[in-house]
Amino acid sequence: MSRIERVTAAIKREVSLIIQDELKDPRIGFVTITGVELTADLRSAKIFYSVLGNEDAYKNTREALESASGFIRKHLAERINLRFALEIMFKEDHSTEDSVRIQQILEEIKHEDEPSKKRRVRKKE
Repeated sequence: MSRIERVTAAIKREVSLIIQDELKDPRIGFVTITGVELTADLRSAKIFYSVLGNEDAYKNTREALESASGFIRKHLAERINLRFALEIMFKEDHSTEDSVRIQQILEEIKHEDEPSKKRRVRKKE
């Protein structure tokens, strides 16, 4: 595992803990840190997050994370020993909702297709 991979994993873990344990902002919903993209020079990171809920939950969480980014950055710098304090940017990750929606569509197609399969079986008898 390379240094960037180790630092990326540490950032993901520590940001999750900071949000869960340290932030007391009521606007933050049920947040999951889904990924981190780190620059090669280890100076900035894009932190991807997902929120359980609707667009209002995303909006409120986005505002809270942007408001708390300095606080998160400070605590992250204390927990991860890097030469420079990271510049962090939060980005929404809707891939979970996309996956759920695709699964729903596939289930709908499966249920729509079942009557036609039953009709085919009956015709053969």
